[in-house]
Amino acid sequence: MPIVPLPQFEADLAALHEEDRKLYESLKAPKTLVVRFGAMKLVGEFPSSGDIKPGCGSKLVVRTHRGTELGEMLASTCPNSGCSKSVSRQEMLEYIENSGGRDYPFFTDGKVLRIATPEDLDAQAKLEQSKHELRAIAKARAQELRLPCKVVDVEPILGGERLTVFYLSEERVDFRELVRVLQQDFKVRVDLRLVGSRDEARLTADYEKCGQYCCCKNFLKVLKPVSMKSAKIQKATLDPLKISGRCGRLMCCLRYEDETYDDLRKRLPKKKSRVGTPEGDGLVIDSQILTQLVLVELDELEADGKIKQVAVPVEELTAPVNAVAPVRAMPSPRDSRDTRGPRPGPPRLRPQAGGASITGHPPGICRRPPHPSLQPMSHSIVPAPASLLTDAVAGYISGARPGAAPLATEPDDLAFMALALEEARLAEREGEVPVGAVLVRRGEVIARARNRRETHGDPTAHAEMLLIREAVGSGTMGGGWRFTEVTLYVTLEPCVMCMGASVLARIPRLVYGCSDPKGGAARTLYQLGNDPRLNHRVEVVGGVRGEEAGDLLRDFFRRLRARPRGGAGP
Repeated sequence: MPIVPLPQFEADLAALHEEDRKLYESLKAPKTLVVRFGAMKLVGEFPSSGDIKPGCGSKLVVRTHRGTELGEMLASTCPNSGCSKSVSRQEMLEYIENSGGRDYPFFTDGKVLRIATPEDLDAQAKLEQSKHELRAIAKARAQELRLPCKVVDVEPILGGERLTVFYLSEERVDFRELVRVLQQDFKVRVDLRLVGSRDEARLTADYEKCGQYCCCKNFLKVLKPVSMKSAKIQKATLDPLKISGRCGRLMCCLRYEDETYDDLRKRLPKKKSRVGTPEGDGLVIDSQILTQLVLVELDELEADGKIKQVAVPVEELTAPVNAVAPVRAMPSPRDSRDTRGPRPGPPRLRPQAGGASITGHPPGICRRPPHPSLQPMSHSIVPAPASLLTDAVAGYISGARPGAAPLATEPDDLAFMALALEEARLAEREGEVPVGAVLVRRGEVIARARNRRETHGDPTAHAEMLLIREAVGSGTMGGGWRFTEVTLYVTLEPCVMCMGASVLARIPRLVYGCSDPKGGAARTLYQLGNDPRLNHRVEVVGGVRGEEAGDLLRDFFRRLRARPRGGAGP
């Protein structure tokens, strides 16, 4: 179907063109232009002569400290261009100072020659197409000379005065012979420039996992180091594949999003602080920065006596009515056990005063009297695992009743973790890192151990390893090595060695206190208990009395750092 131009549309278009022409003619030619040029996206402020009136994004031919090359106009630093992108020189200098200062790649030694012509653009396109061949030649020459370097990219410029070769090398290398050979091959001056991994991504990378161009290639000029602290705050995981960019380093966006996360985090209440909610007062268990939701354990229990936890937006939090949490009675582990009848196994004896056994063995075999933590006790703070907050937040977002997420811990876990904490305190008194563990089968403690690496001079003398050896050596496992129907309680998330031993021992359930961001192999760094490549799965529950276990470790290392060199143990 033919397109017939309408006279009215053509007249309107002609009027617009005439208006734009008059506006363009009324503008004065800018005296200075801010130009971006080169493969490394360098920026320069160059004087402009003549009557050219380029707009932002126009291609220009400029003479820089490297030679004649093609650039792109970013802005003008005089008020004569009539463009919204026109900035004053003071504003530009303030931007440079805030964006890196002396490290910012800014140059003033140059001049704008002309607006690029179609011939200039075609010549630049041919140079871009020749880069692959030039890079291959440079790589071949470096390999022939057996130089320990990696040629990343080459950059010819429009005037042909210079060829820049970008390379990576971890050693100091004498490139004089390579420069001589390349200058003979290319018949032009050759400059070798050392770059880092982030600059390599700026030269060769394209898109990031977010779907946008790499920040270093798009707008970042100064590539500053990124702290691991930023990754820990902003990311739910420390998986290198998820927090690393194309360069293999921490993603740059972690650094410039730090301020936003700090502002959001300041709005959230601190853990273990009391707050008021629409459903009553409670204790802050956890929070999420981006969603601005707070997990609160309410003072009031459910109708069936279970602890109630809800996810509340930070805007709905108020001051608590009661400054002190009410004391709640908690049933003993034996009273809270199910009543489905006796289970097979050795007879169990009720704890008695004076050191009677709680393991079903004669009193003479019992290693220590029952701990008071196995008796009925009161509590008001129950640390929740991170997965519980996720469930509660998901319920809140989906419209489900807040607090409907099931608890992953039971009163038995709290009581037996108290025994493990007691072992950790004993390790602390002995100058060891305070980590303790207990092994429970069918509700009865069959072994207890604590960290003894310094005492034994054995790097494998972790609490979990000694616990397994004690259980096997005492014969409580019936002479076998399979730890069926047992639960391992440990105050610190097991390492790779201890988690691997738990898998090999066929331990069905593991409960730990605080996470180990540097060596945790149950959930934090690895998930060995749920690895489909292994022939055994371990049910993992974390965060049980995690605050107590974490405080114990923090206090220990604080005293250790404050101790004078060569002094006595903590």
